[in-house]
Amino acid sequence: HVQLVESGGGSVQAGASLRLSCAASGSTIENYCMGWFRAPPGKRREGVAAIERDGRTNYAESAKGRFTIARDNAKTSLDLQMNNLKPEDSAMYFCAARLARSLGPRPLRPSDFGYWGQGTQVTVS
Repeated sequence: HVQLVESGGGSVQAGASLRLSCAASGSTIENYCMGWFRAPPGKRREGVAAIERDGRTNYAESAKGRFTIARDNAKTSLDLQMNNLKPEDSAMYFCAARLARSLGPRPLRPSDFGYWGQGTQVTVS
């Protein structure tokens, strides 16, 4: 099964950009739907963005217009470009994979994803 490792987090000022990356190993990701999730301090994990096997994307309202999710099946990687970051974006960010043909009607539901990375911290001040 796929193993996931995130990178690219850090501490930035409001308005800055960050690019998170997720490297997959143990399996190619072409058969997985992929997603980025985050857990703000003291809050439940929430979906940020998800991408279908065919590249179609879904975004949380808070991410629309600022974040872009992209996958590279050849490189077995998943990226999240985050622009115009806000303090409320501060959280531990997780990459996740779901072995499914499609994300279905609830594309950002964390419980539907079976494979998770350890997370990378993003702090915006």
